[in-house]
Amino acid sequence: MSRASSAAERLRGSSFGITAGLIGWFVVVELTSGILQGYYVPLLSDIVVHLGVTDADVNWFEAAQLLLSALVLPILAKLGDMYGHKKVLLASAILTAGASWWLVFADSFTTFLIAWALQGFYVVWLPLEIALVFERGRRQARGVSQTRRAAGLLVVGLQAGAILGALAAGRLFAATSENLQLTLMVPAVAVTLVCVVIWLGVPESEPVPGRRLDIGGFVLLAFALLLVTGALSFLRVPDGPGAGVVVALLVAGLAALAVFVWYELRQTDPAVDIRVLARPEMWPVQATAFLVGISLLGAQGPLATYAGTDASLGYGLGLDATDRSNVIGVYLVSLIVGAVLFAVFSRRGNPRLILIGASALVGIGYALFVPFHVELWQVLANLSIAGIGSGALVAALPAAAAAAAPRGQTGIASALTNTTKTIGGTFASAVFGVVLAAGVGAAVASTAAPLVGYLTVWTVCAVGGFLAAALLLFVPKVAFSDADAADAAAGQTQVI
Repeated sequence: MSRASSAAERLRGSSFGITAGLIGWFVVVELTSGILQGYYVPLLSDIVVHLGVTDADVNWFEAAQLLLSALVLPILAKLGDMYGHKKVLLASAILTAGASWWLVFADSFTTFLIAWALQGFYVVWLPLEIALVFERGRRQARGVSQTRRAAGLLVVGLQAGAILGALAAGRLFAATSENLQLTLMVPAVAVTLVCVVIWLGVPESEPVPGRRLDIGGFVLLAFALLLVTGALSFLRVPDGPGAGVVVALLVAGLAALAVFVWYELRQTDPAVDIRVLARPEMWPVQATAFLVGISLLGAQGPLATYAGTDASLGYGLGLDATDRSNVIGVYLVSLIVGAVLFAVFSRRGNPRLILIGASALVGIGYALFVPFHVELWQVLANLSIAGIGSGALVAALPAAAAAAAPRGQTGIASALTNTTKTIGGTFASAVFGVVLAAGVGAAVASTAAPLVGYLTVWTVCAVGGFLAAALLLFVPKVAFSDADAADAAAGQTQVI
């Protein structure tokens, strides 16, 4: 073998080779995922006119997609662990592409709502990608650290795609003479191309043989998640069912979760291994995902309304739509910075300390909102601090969960961080909506929410960040390291 070919072979087998090859394809996938998440938002008003519905009906789009995502994510992730992560990644991309094309031709509220919900299959992409990277580097001494760095790059692609999608949508709509159908073809084409990328560029993982699908467990989990997320979604949707129905659904959902735990503890190959979740290196990660979802997903609506609140009330920034978009843009850029910093510092830093520091940054950023919220520069500074912490956590949590999971459970472990984050965001969004609506109209016949409502939102987000940092102190000091993963693999005598 020549020296050049030998060097090329070593490069393909090295962690750099994994990054340059596999991660390159996944960055493209996450870029498209970000486009899907950012592209449609500027077009919602035009979609409302096209469908002949009201602005309030738009809430059902997000509610339906969140429900479907919460239901299918753990099932698809487990199927990836069982049959190969690439197969499920490709199948979910094809389903997302089909739903995206359906949106182009949907001409009624019902058909558009169904297609919008089905498009939520993209939620499983990032967990499956993390599992593929981890499984590919599992036999290498640097597999875990490689996964952390890869996760940072993937989140950069995700957030960059969200910014690109948000910026491109309005411009393409204007360039097509406000032809909505033609404009909606752009993300559909992008997802279709991603299917080709996955098919041709992504290698398959090595599933563990002898696994079975715990159908009973997944039915119980789906039922519980449907009740919990449904209750929270109804709470935030205008003209939804009364508070009594919402509380009843929520209590029933929590009871169903208890039954699910009881059932899973008695299964030999459970849908979700509760014993693994109870490990000291796993449960704080999942709890942190829930807590970060409060600010990452639940606080964005209050941020937008506060930025647009008339400053003559003594609070609010009084920004128009363009300036509000710029504020959100700054926040998204800070998420990218956080993900990049995570990818850089995870090379040599202690991953546990990085998680603690990122959580503390989220707490500090939102705590600063309480005394400093009057000037635009104050809001941007606070958001940037919180955004850097959030960006690092979005990258770190799936990788940390994969590192803490036994072989054959990396996909489901990574996916559960997304599920708990979504539940945290849904819960916070519902609660924040009630808090902000409580005092509407109290000041000079204004429709603005009261300042105390915003202070409550920021305080809850700050407490969530600090609480996550405190919980992560319970994680063993050597958790999420390559040495820790090697020890776990050596001691793993049976795949649970």
